[in-house]
Amino acid sequence: MDENDIRELLEQVRGGRLTTEQALERLKHLPFEDLGFAKIDHHRTLRQGYAEVIFGRGKTPTQVAAIVQAMLRLRDSRHNILVTRADAKMFAAVRSVVGRRAHAYRSAKLATSLAFHPLSGVIAIERNKEIAGAGTIAVVCAGTSDIPVAEEALLTAKLMGNRVENFYDVGVAGIHRLLGHRARLAATRVIICVAGMEGALPSVVGGLVGVPVIAVPTSVGYGVSFGGVAALLGMLNSCASNVCVVNIDNGFGAGCVASVINRL
Repeated sequence: MDENDIRELLEQVRGGRLTTEQALERLKHLPFEDLGFAKIDHHRTLRQGYAEVIFGRGKTPTQVAAIVQAMLRLRDSRHNILVTRADAKMFAAVRSVVGRRAHAYRSAKLATSLAFHPLSGVIAIERNKEIAGAGTIAVVCAGTSDIPVAEEALLTAKLMGNRVENFYDVGVAGIHRLLGHRARLAATRVIICVAGMEGALPSVVGGLVGVPVIAVPTSVGYGVSFGGVAALLGMLNSCASNVCVVNIDNGFGAGCVASVINRL
């Protein structure tokens, strides 16, 4: 639940459309709900402006579906639900849960869409298309092999209420591809830059624009790249002072930080 949800609930009580007992029933699982194997942080949207995100890897399809079901159970909550590092089996389990909740969505007048993005492993349950970000977040990636991580960042930023734009396969081996988008990149508010190999692209992008650049090293590369460590170290040593760095392959982290910056 976010501030708008809480405010609406209080207004319903004040206006007599909801009893105190009914309001308490809706709030009883806050601030968190204990499922035994997971404690769902229902108050995160209220505290941080975005809902808890489910990291799928290491969880069973049943566990992921149960967490989603608990998040959907809050009738007054309108936040989007994001599952990262998911697979087709998890999506099937989640789709079954969402199907059973279809009537609840209709009664709450929430336009809900469910999609699985196999390239990035993201399950997206979109219930709120409101734009909360002040500007556009650009997602730039060096090569086609970096797109899965870039897509995780892009989908995260989108579901957190931002306008997003992508510029894919514009690495330094053909830098003219990047320079062709210079004006559009300069007009964005935050840039997420995803690259493997030697990780040079964020430094180049950072030198072209006056906005924050969030660098994401990927594990793409040959043996001596050490699974993304070479790109990580290159980005950490960037001479462009507007570049900051998240962990290897952490598209979600980059999308989340970009969303927070874009709200300021």
